[in-house]
Amino acid sequence: MKISVFIIGMLCAILSTTQSYAGGGWVHAKGKGYFKIGQWWVIADKHYIDDGSTDPNTTIGTFNTSFYGEYGLSDKWDVNLYFPFFSRSFNNEEVSLATGQVDREGRAVNSIGDMDIGIKYGLIQNKPIVLSAHLWLGLPTGKSDVDLDDNSKVPLLTGDGEFNQRVGLTASTARSFGKFNTFVSLGLEFNNRTNGFSDETRVNFELGAVINEKLILAYKLQWLNSLNNGNASIENGASIFSNNAEYVGYTYEIAYNLTDRVGLTANYSSVYSAKLILASPAYSFGVYFNL
Repeated sequence: MKISVFIIGMLCAILSTTQSYAGGGWVHAKGKGYFKIGQWWVIADKHYIDDGSTDPNTTIGTFNTSFYGEYGLSDKWDVNLYFPFFSRSFNNEEVSLATGQVDREGRAVNSIGDMDIGIKYGLIQNKPIVLSAHLWLGLPTGKSDVDLDDNSKVPLLTGDGEFNQRVGLTASTARSFGKFNTFVSLGLEFNNRTNGFSDETRVNFELGAVINEKLILAYKLQWLNSLNNGNASIENGASIFSNNAEYVGYTYEIAYNLTDRVGLTANYSSVYSAKLILASPAYSFGVYFNL
């Protein structure tokens, strides 16, 4: 499900050597895994409309505190989970400059967010170029607080209310240059959505390096394209769950291995161009553990 401006950034985990990436086309060895507690947020006072320009909106925001995990069932199969166990959607109070009166009250909704569960299968492993296939199921476990009869209330959502199935292929390769271990991934996805939401296609690209097996730097690029075959529109872009959203987005990520098992990660995400999403960068940080 669309969880952020960039979405996939929360789903790509980076480990300490080029032989054991959690993300990309690699899969874990049996009994190995990667687990992360993360915090992600976006706050915006404007959004992209359907022609790519921006319009102002009441200041709104979403915070997700989440658990992400990957675990190797075998040397070919991984199971994956993304669980935002605390999600907060809010809008600030809006006061008229002319009268000083409150035009729109500030409100907030707190709940769990939409959960994703997945599997990944290593089609080609232990080769110069690896290839994996994956399936993610997006479960509508979030909450919706929408009053269609009261335009003064901003819809507050911690989920999009639809069950979706995302399938894809990812190819990756890695190469060492002294103390630098570089990696590149390219992925293609199709997202089948329900409840009137349009289906989507995605292209994901990632380029990164591991330095001295401690510092990890990555650049991620994603193109999200709507097939515009649905019949629902949610808040026309003043939400992270809008239907028919499109963008070309990027993420800068940095991680550091404090030990062989524990590390810290942070990223910054924005877009080069977009339609029907919030017009503001997203941020995240987390603590991860390698099994």
